[in-house]
Amino acid sequence: QVQLVESGGGLVQPGGSLRLSCAASVSIFSFNAMGWYHQALGKERELVAAITGGGTTNYVDSVKGRFTISRDNAKNAVYLQMNSLQPEDTAVYYCNARIDYSANYYSDYWGQGTQVTVSS
Repeated sequence: QVQLVESGGGLVQPGGSLRLSCAASVSIFSFNAMGWYHQALGKERELVAAITGGGTTNYVDSVKGRFTISRDNAKNAVYLQMNSLQPEDTAVYYCNARIDYSANYYSDYWGQGTQVTVSS
């Protein structure tokens, strides 16, 4: 059974940094891609950053140059380094892992979420 456990959220002042971690219960080689989503209060969940098994990354425009996603295959973990945090980054952050079975058939796995609050 796949389990994803996030950690590293918290309260930080504007301009500060946080590092989120996501630990998987299985080898992350099992997944075609892993990513971080966030969901602000009253808004839909949206992709923040993703990384493929080959290491290709992509980011939503609003975090480019500030956030960095990385993976450690030996530790079965994915990280999100968040710098220059702004109040609009406040949200629950979720770790995601995806297995692609075909072009239109896939499985998504989610962690329980970790709260990030950016406030002075």
